[in-house]
Amino acid sequence: MPHSERRRGIALMVVAVAVFAVMDLCLKFLSAQLPPLEVATLRSAASLPFVLASVGVRGRWQALKIRRVGLHILRGLLSVVMIATFSFAIGRMSISGVYTIYMVAPLLVTAIAVPALGERVRVDAWIAIIVGFLGVLAVLRPGANGPLNFLGSLATLASATCYALNYVLARQIARTDSSESLVFWVLLLMAVFSAVLGFAGWQPVPASLWPAIAIIGVTGAIAQVCITRAFLMAPASVIAPFEYTALLWGGLFDWFIWGVRPTLVMLFGAALIVGSGIYVMIANTATSAAEKLSAESEPHP
Repeated sequence: MPHSERRRGIALMVVAVAVFAVMDLCLKFLSAQLPPLEVATLRSAASLPFVLASVGVRGRWQALKIRRVGLHILRGLLSVVMIATFSFAIGRMSISGVYTIYMVAPLLVTAIAVPALGERVRVDAWIAIIVGFLGVLAVLRPGANGPLNFLGSLATLASATCYALNYVLARQIARTDSSESLVFWVLLLMAVFSAVLGFAGWQPVPASLWPAIAIIGVTGAIAQVCITRAFLMAPASVIAPFEYTALLWGGLFDWFIWGVRPTLVMLFGAALIVGSGIYVMIANTATSAAEKLSAESEPHP
């Protein structure tokens, strides 16, 4: 894969994380007043018009056709759980606290990519992944912050797991379907599934929340397109670690809006998780380079 493609993938990931952070800030306001499934419905439905507008302007309607219907449906269901659990967590915890636990997602992506995508991971990288999970346990600290925060932490971990599985499915679907179909169908299915599942508990949306919903629509669409294209431009081991930049945005929002600063335990756990992720990235990059050099050095017929 050309280095220019990887650089564009990294740049898109950094942009996606920053835009997602703005969206998550708005989700936190919604989650304080609305049920998680309703938030998931509004999040996905608000972005659909902007995605369709982008497809229409570029005349890419044919790109919305899908071939692997079953995998798209599974991805939609995973996305419902991912957003609902994330909304539950962010309504009960600080943004930086949720982000710290969520940073285990790149490690999960690497672990799941081994059996699902056939990617290779060195033994020392597996050790780093285990260290990262220990960092998550340090942040979780069962009972340390009360039952609500602990439940929020578990919800965050569940959301991160769904995210990792979602990514692996996206890589598989991308072998036959376009990036436009990946973005459009996951949003549409997520809106439909979460609306059906959350219909019984639906609450009227206060007028004061509509500006936040509009921002969610714009930022969600932009970030979804950026992150989908980023993962298609570069391997998981290169792209995923740049999600750690979310910790910076989460910390800034908590500090300037709510006056919340991270605890030493949270910083220690975050250091273990981020350090592990960076090490895994370096290890995977070295493995890829060694495999390429070995292949080039072999005699060809």
